[in-house]
Amino acid sequence: MSLDEYKRKRRFEETPEPPPKFEKQSQHRFVVQRHDASRLHYDFRLEMEGVLKSWAVPKGPSLDPADKRLAMQVEDHPVSYYDFEGTIPEGNYGGGTVMVWDAGTWEPLLPVPVNGEYVPGTEKEAHAMLAKGDLKFRLKGKRLQGDFALVHIKARRSGSKGNEWLLIKKKDDHVIARFDIDAYETSILTKRTMAQIAGDKGSAEWKSSRPASRGKVKAAWLADAIARVDSKRKSITTEGTGDTKESRNKKKTQKSSVPPVSSVVKGLPGTDNRPMPSVIHPMLAITTNKAFDNPDWVFEIKWDGYRAVAFIEDGRVRLVSRNQNDLTPQFPELGTLPKFITGERAILDGEIVALDEEGRPSFSLMQQRTGFQPGKRRLPGRQGVPVVYYAFDLLYLDGLDLRQVPLERRKQLLKDHVEAGGVIHYSDHYPEKGLDLFQAAKQRGLEGIVAKRRDSTYQEKRSSDWQKIKITQRQECVIGGYTDPEGSREYFGALVLGLYDQKKRLIHVGQAGTGFDRNMLKELFTRLEPLKTKENPFYGEIGGLRKVQFVRPEIVAEIKFSEWTHETAEGGMKLRAPVFMGLRFDKSPDECSLEEAIPK
Repeated sequence: MSLDEYKRKRRFEETPEPPPKFEKQSQHRFVVQRHDASRLHYDFRLEMEGVLKSWAVPKGPSLDPADKRLAMQVEDHPVSYYDFEGTIPEGNYGGGTVMVWDAGTWEPLLPVPVNGEYVPGTEKEAHAMLAKGDLKFRLKGKRLQGDFALVHIKARRSGSKGNEWLLIKKKDDHVIARFDIDAYETSILTKRTMAQIAGDKGSAEWKSSRPASRGKVKAAWLADAIARVDSKRKSITTEGTGDTKESRNKKKTQKSSVPPVSSVVKGLPGTDNRPMPSVIHPMLAITTNKAFDNPDWVFEIKWDGYRAVAFIEDGRVRLVSRNQNDLTPQFPELGTLPKFITGERAILDGEIVALDEEGRPSFSLMQQRTGFQPGKRRLPGRQGVPVVYYAFDLLYLDGLDLRQVPLERRKQLLKDHVEAGGVIHYSDHYPEKGLDLFQAAKQRGLEGIVAKRRDSTYQEKRSSDWQKIKITQRQECVIGGYTDPEGSREYFGALVLGLYDQKKRLIHVGQAGTGFDRNMLKELFTRLEPLKTKENPFYGEIGGLRKVQFVRPEIVAEIKFSEWTHETAEGGMKLRAPVFMGLRFDKSPDECSLEEAIPK
């Protein structure tokens, strides 16, 4: 076994976690650690082969056999992690609070029951079962008792790393029907709650003379870049907001005392005392080619999810997509957003994002969460795919319309009035230095960054004051048809794609024939078949393709491609090497504009 991956993800001069050390002999211990990182989950670890074999269990283990808990296998941890409890500083991998929720010993069980009961096995048999993907074992802990199984499953979602397992309780005398994991709120070691551990200065936590990152960053993939950008920041005093170095240092203690609408907010230039709007059309960015540095601009990560405006009123939230679809029923866990807002009525702009195990936005996980069918309710999301809301703008607060307030002041107000954590995160911005942030995003395989003018007002249209700079070329395209399958391919061969020009004509931009597995092909075909039509929805004839079955242009697909290329045979811009990524139910076909797709 190797601890190389564990070592690679951590900076041990910054984190209190134990360094990688291989143990020669296993004591067959297990531990369950409750971990409030980018999202709350439970880490299930079995001491085996000189390390702690580890799985992240989003909903935690259960004593009810009816609960088949998704468990994502992660890197092996050193055995010394067994009793780790404390706080991993923000900006480090897994940043957040860790509590020892349960611990004890385990023993392997033979894979086949004897006289109806599972009997103990050997270490060698445990290794074989783990390799086969069906490990049965018995736990003897403070809270978890009895027989369990870890079963490796084959995920259907695209982009799967093959690390999906199920943690299942076997039927025995230790079964508890409708087991409620939240009923056990304290550490078995110290009897402390998560909040007490997080607030205890005596807990294991890295100490440093260096200032902490100003952003609410919980992902190690961004920490280095933020440190570089942060070191280049100057102490900025924003006139009218009280954003001095001293006020930022006191932010935590002042946060709880910030009134819903302070006199500072009321006095800001651009504020308008008016009723809360019921409809907001999100401000959209143009596409540009290259990252840049500029003192008049700030830069943010481009979160790869679903854009959503959050209307908060009377303790409830309404989430609306950019094309005015109600997203609220599809993301019920975001119903707690009002608890994190200092104010009775507010409008936030942000992105609903599904995060992978390293805290990075993943559109493929979002596709797994929502499924293919636009507008169809999913309750409460698919197991193991929680979402968070990254807020990057504040448009309205307790009677005051802020859309004409300069961007940087709106961002500061957002930071002051949002308690980041849990289901909501504050999307920080980095002044002047877009090149550093772009390189960091590129190294981690993100979609790109967004540049925004510091003094820009909020315009409910596409504006050059906001510019998106993409790393991986992505484009939403309208599906106007599909080709017949060839060889062993079933259902269809490729999706025929288009974008609308300024005259509202659907222009053919290429076809995507990769990015599907068999289940995707079948489900897409089921969606497309009812839309079949003899009428060509594209402007002009489509040359160079075998027989095309046209469909009404009602479905939008997310496409990844290498570059735009000009094909002289047909004329016009075409996508080079397009790959299907998923469907977009949050965008309507008429939003897929050829003019906006081509970088300026």
